Amino acid sequence: MTLVRFPNRRAVLGSFLVGAAVVGCADVQADPATTDRPAAKSGAAAAQIAPAKPKPLPQLPRGGRKLFPAHQLVAFVGAPGAPALGPLDSNLDERARRLERLAAAHRGGRTPLPVMELIVVTAQGAGGWDGKYRSRIKPAEIGRYLAVARKHKMLLMLDVQPGQARPIDEVRRLEPWLRQPDVGLALDPEWEVGPGEVPGQVFGRTSGAELNQIAGYLSALVTKYRLPEKLFVFHQLTKRIVQNEAVLRGYPGVAMVKSVDGIGTRGAKEATYRQLTTQLPRGVHTGFKLFYEEDTRHGALMTPAQVLTLRPRPELVIYE
Repeated sequence: MTLVRFPNRRAVLGSFLVGAAVVGCADVQADPATTDRPAAKSGAAAAQIAPAKPKPLPQLPRGGRKLFPAHQLVAFVGAPGAPALGPLDSNLDERARRLERLAAAHRGGRTPLPVMELIVVTAQGAGGWDGKYRSRIKPAEIGRYLAVARKHKMLLMLDVQPGQARPIDEVRRLEPWLRQPDVGLALDPEWEVGPGEVPGQVFGRTSGAELNQIAGYLSALVTKYRLPEKLFVFHQLTKRIVQNEAVLRGYPGVAMVKSVDGIGTRGAKEATYRQLTTQLPRGVHTGFKLFYEEDTRHGALMTPAQVLTLRPRPELVIYE
């Protein structure tokens, strides 16, 4: 698979897992002739037919079933063998330890929860095998990243850059992974283009209705598999990338986050953040993205303390 690095920024990649169990018990008919037997024996018989204890509900990697407001999420983004796309390209255990330290620096009174954001579907400049201008990583790669995330008790977040494909179709392909209690989802609509458009040549877009469709799908998974709160992030660089945002609404079991991807000087990034986080639809949380290369070219990377002074406070901070 060939990854395409567009002039402005990122790119990526695809799916598999899960199981269940059923238990039963039998009724016991009392024998009147044995009613005068010692109570100890009847108690033992009752113990033999006692129903099994219910299986504990799945938890988040560091305990609990709700993400906010208890946790502060801090993420690294990347793809296998693609250092231009972020830190998660190789040496995953070392990068996980580095992410752990970075997450601790953003604590600010909350419990840090590191997130590995893996680009699993990557927009590209060529049509590809089905003309959808995107490629997918192999399921084995997703499994490798999930194993590292679990080793370090981190969330794994699967990032989708749809190209010309329908986002909901790409998300459904990831269902075996999304059934897991420690796997979330991100949509990067900057790379979602229409027929006749090429990613990287135009800015993509999504709509509030489309985001609701995905959130509703995730909510159904949470209910069906009794999962803890599911992280759903959508990235946004400019206002027009998300059309009709006012229709966004909350869904049970889904923590929806708008991650603001502003580029430029610190002042420009903060201005973009303020513009895109005023009048947020109810129930939408906020995120903030920093770029190691681009931000440094425009001055300096903001420190964790500076990021936490933003209002509203970003509940997810992503480093690319």
